[in-house]
Amino acid sequence: MKFLKILVLIKTIIAFIGVTFSTQTYAQETSSNKVANKTDWSIFVEDNPKECWSVSKPKEIINTRDGRIVSVKRGDILLFVNFRPESKVNGQLTFTGGYPFADGSNVTLNVDGTNFALFTEGEWAWARSDEDDVKIIKAMKKGAKAILSANSSRGTKTQDTFSLLGFTAAVEDAEKRCK
Repeated sequence: MKFLKILVLIKTIIAFIGVTFSTQTYAQETSSNKVANKTDWSIFVEDNPKECWSVSKPKEIINTRDGRIVSVKRGDILLFVNFRPESKVNGQLTFTGGYPFADGSNVTLNVDGTNFALFTEGEWAWARSDEDDVKIIKAMKKGAKAILSANSSRGTKTQDTFSLLGFTAAVEDAEKRCK
């Protein structure tokens, strides 16, 4: 039930901010249609329009300011892989850090030592291209953990660590459900 409340909160934030890019991910945060779990990843499906995604929460969160660990209030921190056949989206990585990212900043995604840059808009981050999505998902399927590092608009540095246990099964399940 808490996860559903979190998803509803994200819906509210998106509606308020009106971020153009997030309109495509709107349904994924508001769904109560969880269809499966694969270790640390969950799979959701919506039928109208057809959308499927795998999603996970971080296992570890570190917030620092001026080199010191600090306690900060953040919204939901989620990492997704989306499939929307109607929009020809076949495996799009999406990250929300639970706060507005610093203007013009990137999020760094580190998968077992390999770095990828994600572009940001508001509280959201994505791969720069479909080709980058393919490379990132391939690396995540082989990896054990993904670490997302970013800077908030208030100057906080964040580091969110996601387990990749169950990632491959979850992504493949979500993709299969959206064929």
